[in-house]
Formats: sequence, C-alpha cells, structure tokens
Amino acid sequence: QVQLVESGGGLVQAGDSLRLSCAASGRTFATYVMAWFRQAPGKEREFVTAIIWSDGTPHYADSVKGRFTISRDNAKNTVYLQMNNLKPEDTAVYYCAARRVISREYTYWGQGTQVTVSS
Repeated sequence: QVQLVESGGGLVQAGDSLRLSCAASGRTFATYVMAWFRQAPGKEREFVTAIIWSDGTPHYADSVKGRFTISRDNAKNTVYLQMNNLKPEDTAVYYCAARRVISREYTYWGQGTQVTVSS
C-alpha cells in the first residue's frame, strides 16, 4: 500500500525558511512524478512544484520560482521541499502527491502539513 507522509510544517515569520519532507513507501517510484500542492483557506488547491523521480527534472509554479526547491533522496525514498524567503501568502496546507509519469492524474496523496507564515 502506497503511503506518502509529510512533515516539517510549522509557524514561521516572513523571510524565514522551512523544509518539508515527504516520506514515500509501498512501491518504487522510479516511474513516478512527485509533487507538492498547497491549499490556503477558502482557496482551491494549487500546484507548487513537481519532480520526475528518475532524472530529477523539476517544475515550479511561477509564484515560487527562485524561492522554493524540490529534491529527492533515492536512498531514503523521500522528497523534499526547501522553502526560502517565505511570504504570508505561502500560508497553506501543503500536500505531497504522486502519479505515474504517463498519467495525468495524481493517484496518491499525503495527509498534508500546515505552513503558516506571519507578517
């Protein structure tokens, strides 16, 4: 059974940094895309960033380019989201998700971790 478990959220001030982790288990993810989404109160869930597990190619939403970095550790089966220069508008629940490279829909989702950025 596939499990994605996020951790690392918290309350920080604007300009601070946080690193989120997504521990993936239950299968090998070599043919998967791993992603981070977020959902702020009263807003729809939005794409943040994704990485192709096999070659590490990243993709970013314009709103986080230059501030966020996605990476993965093959040995630990873990995906990271390094968030720098956080802004109050980054406040949201952050979700880890996974889909096959050939799929369009994200099949697996974590439970989410709260990130709150105070001004």
